[in-house]
Amino acid sequence: MSNVGLFLSGAVLFLNSFMLLGKADAKSVGIFNIFVGSLQIIIPFYLIIVSGQDHWELYNYASIFLFGLTYLYVGFTSWKGLEGSGLGWFSLWVAIIGVVYTLTSIIHFQNVVNALTWAMWAFLWFLFFLSSALNKKIDHYIGLVAFVQSWVTLTIPALLYFLGVWNTPIVNQIWTYVLILAIVYFIISFFRLKLSSKKENNSQVIQVINALEVK
Repeated sequence: MSNVGLFLSGAVLFLNSFMLLGKADAKSVGIFNIFVGSLQIIIPFYLIIVSGQDHWELYNYASIFLFGLTYLYVGFTSWKGLEGSGLGWFSLWVAIIGVVYTLTSIIHFQNVVNALTWAMWAFLWFLFFLSSALNKKIDHYIGLVAFVQSWVTLTIPALLYFLGVWNTPIVNQIWTYVLILAIVYFIISFFRLKLSSKKENNSQVIQVINALEVK
């Protein structure tokens, strides 16, 4: 995926994280999703047409469509206030494709940073599936994951590429640790969410019991 595309995707995911956290208007954020999503559909079509049609070129350009279609789907769903189950099932499909890109990155390219990055993206798409298709109440958690990923998998790597230091040995080593720390944060946040949900459920049960005793 082109680094300009990564840069724009960072902006979209950053805004989407605030939408999920309830701090940004869904329709307003939806319009930006549509704008960037349109670019990430048009540009890869052009790149494919002028490419040498090598299968690895097509493999790389195809990944841009995953983001472009997702942003368009999120954009129109948010802008029009549509029911999101279609987006959820589409996200499951993309999450599966993301696992394929993860395995290819580690097995064929031996690129740990790309593998961790694709694994994190696949995880995020899977979370969208849980939220939109299965109606799991995890939007706040998804917002936290999206916020972190907008920086560590998209914005900062793109900026480092523009500065000419991305893919240098020292940066690759540092970024491997950064991505692992981000994954650890996701795991800790997940268990905190489960613990908080359990406490809330117990509190509700206690309230019901107290109300019955009063009666």
